[in-house]
Amino acid sequence: MNVSGADEMEKVVATPEIMLKKFDAARFLLISVSVVFLVVMLALPLFTVIFVSFRQGWHVYKNAVTDFYTLKALQLTVISTVAAVAANTFFGVFAAWLITKFSFRGKKILVTAIDIPFAISPVIAGLIFIFMFGRIGWAYPLLSKFNIDIVFAVPGIVMAVIFVTIPFVARELIPVLNSQGKDEEEAAALMGASGFTIFRRITLPNIKWALMYGVILCTARAMGEFGAVSVLSGHLRGKTNTLPLHVEILYNEYKYTESFAVSSILVLLAIVILIARNVVEHKGRKGNEA
Repeated sequence: MNVSGADEMEKVVATPEIMLKKFDAARFLLISVSVVFLVVMLALPLFTVIFVSFRQGWHVYKNAVTDFYTLKALQLTVISTVAAVAANTFFGVFAAWLITKFSFRGKKILVTAIDIPFAISPVIAGLIFIFMFGRIGWAYPLLSKFNIDIVFAVPGIVMAVIFVTIPFVARELIPVLNSQGKDEEEAAALMGASGFTIFRRITLPNIKWALMYGVILCTARAMGEFGAVSVLSGHLRGKTNTLPLHVEILYNEYKYTESFAVSSILVLLAIVILIARNVVEHKGRKGNEA
């Protein structure tokens, strides 16, 4: 009996060690799979873009990124991105404030409407604008009277980018505002503070990091938008092409080095946005801990 009891005790003691070894093996396997996946799906494509961009030398790269049409495409990308970020920041802040701080009929409809760009393909979004503002659209007779062009023009590009980036700022702010509740705002209102003062002194400081995070995500999405812009642009070089469309045109013309060189601009911008996102995330985490 004593011998069997000792054997059972050894098994009980040995079991945690065996489990730890199995856990270490599983952790090593999962880490290895994650690293391989990230290298294959992220690191290698980025390395390929940089490598092909400089494959024919610095002179070819410089000519590609300083080309007239490239600079025009970059300019339009910046214009549409700034417009989308400004419009969606303004709309997102006040929509999130309205949804979380007030009760009204149609709140669920508003929340659902904000999420519509997530559910609709960007190509379909571009077609929607064509059916609204194109020659077959119901708004075209009115626009033509005032010589306003939406389709195959810069305003259409800006509107398409704004549409596909609507949810990002609002969706970042709604959970934060919900978690904070209404106590501070209600106390300030009882003390006679105006609505704008309450927002400026109480609400805005509490959401600043979430707001910056949403702006960064909105910027990243706006710069890389392709589907809706491709439908609305008409691919007019120097007029309605953004950087992603310009890359496609160069690639279809078999100018592979030039297309990868222009792509490297987007890669560099993406790296800058990624660094900014991590900084904001870190600052926001420190602010919550404090």
